[in-house]
Amino acid sequence: MELRHILYFHQVAAHLHFGRAAKALYISQPPLSRQIKELERELGVSLFERNNKRVKLTEAGKLFYSRTQSILNDLERSKQEVGQLKETVSGNFRIGYISSVPKEALAGMVKNLSLRFPLLKTRLYEVPSIKQVQALESGKLDIGIIRAPISSPKLQMTSLMQDGFVLISPAGADLGLDASLSEAIFISYNATYAPDYHNSFVACCHRLGFSPSVRHECNNMYSIFQLVASGLGVALVPQSVASQYPHLPINMQALPQGSSLSTELVLAHLREAIHPALDYFTEQCLQQFSQLDKPHIIS
Repeated sequence: MELRHILYFHQVAAHLHFGRAAKALYISQPPLSRQIKELERELGVSLFERNNKRVKLTEAGKLFYSRTQSILNDLERSKQEVGQLKETVSGNFRIGYISSVPKEALAGMVKNLSLRFPLLKTRLYEVPSIKQVQALESGKLDIGIIRAPISSPKLQMTSLMQDGFVLISPAGADLGLDASLSEAIFISYNATYAPDYHNSFVACCHRLGFSPSVRHECNNMYSIFQLVASGLGVALVPQSVASQYPHLPINMQALPQGSSLSTELVLAHLREAIHPALDYFTEQCLQQFSQLDKPHIIS
């Protein structure tokens, strides 16, 4: 078995179409089919079910795909690490961040990084935590600012801050932290998009003695704030985010002592990563997050 067999197999598995896979590989379809047949003969199993209408993975194919994905990930990381050793202060440095990260602080860190490593091309990607973990593990991101908990043993994490929840409501709304919240319309993240955040939000509501009625779902924090400011409902949001949008007409209200859970903001990267910008960016993050302003909140 050669590496090309695995590469060809993954292309067919990705496209589930021999013609499109061959085009992606810049080869014709007959040699691609021969390579797949060679691989199947060596393994002694069929990796694909084929007919005139479709191609799909067999159970053996699914297992082989899962096992060989780590080989390709390791290969990609090795290529990147070798390139980083060759030119340690150039190339790309890919940073993932969630929508609730303070943009002013993030911009400051990127500017400082550019001053420290002027040949480094910094790239920012707004990605939810669950997808950042996948991108970090596969080498598609170098570092990420995400919300815990994170269960990946491949990632090294540095705690940036503990972040409690506050209630935001439209300016002028007369809403107390009592039974009226059980009747309120809530705006929050989609549970599939940010499952850990959603679970913390629901647990916080339960501590307040009610189950939230989530009618509107968003995929970024600014949209949540905008919908609240527009009068469509209320939301529980991390305290660190509450000061980011002073132009929006909203009220911020502290939760009763002991009723609020906190979420943890962390910095994550592969444990074996050796990019020269990692340590510097980590120092910048710790410094910036320690200096974040606390919002004015009604108690």
